[in-house]
Amino acid sequence: MEGREEMQGAVGLRCTWDIPPPAGTQAKWVRLNVGGTVFLTTRQTLCREQKSFLCRLCQGEELQSDRDETGAYLIDRDPTYFGPILNFLRHGKLVLDKDMAEEGILEEAEFYNIGPLIRIIKDRMEEKDYTVTQVPPKHVYRVLQCQEEELTQMVSTMSDGWRFEQLVNIGLSYNYGNEDQTEFLCVVSKELYNSPSGLSSEPSHKAK
Repeated sequence: MEGREEMQGAVGLRCTWDIPPPAGTQAKWVRLNVGGTVFLTTRQTLCREQKSFLCRLCQGEELQSDRDETGAYLIDRDPTYFGPILNFLRHGKLVLDKDMAEEGILEEAEFYNIGPLIRIIKDRMEEKDYTVTQVPPKHVYRVLQCQEEELTQMVSTMSDGWRFEQLVNIGLSYNYGNEDQTEFLCVVSKELYNSPSGLSSEPSHKAK
């Protein structure tokens, strides 16, 4: 696969980096003060994604950042969502608590400019949206009243997804010509599928 990362798995979508971090960045510890919470990691971890804000910050190339009294870089962001981002840089796997919003992680990933993580979260959100739109079909029923002589023709000519469910003799009879005719109630049904736009297919006029 082309590029620096390779994604695989489902819930544990992974990204492994093939290109090592720049020389001189390994085994050097960095303290980050994110929204009042201190995180301790290495330059090697932060530079796994070399175009990210975090890599540029700890290398001190282009960004200027204040530090707290312990020397930790001050970053005015939500620490709740920083943990999963840091763990992603550590082992290439996105792990979220059940109550953690993917939208929040996406916003932070975009702020820190971590491209592989942005793609993984967007893919997960698209899959979730697709699943939500797959609404089970609804069954619609129609009850038709017909004479005995019309019954066979009516059932045989049903179309557009309508199917015969039940026949009920309503006990009424009358004289039609020289023959006694019985009236029936014929129950038919059809499945209606909801489209992503929320529109449903309409029942055929033949069974209305």
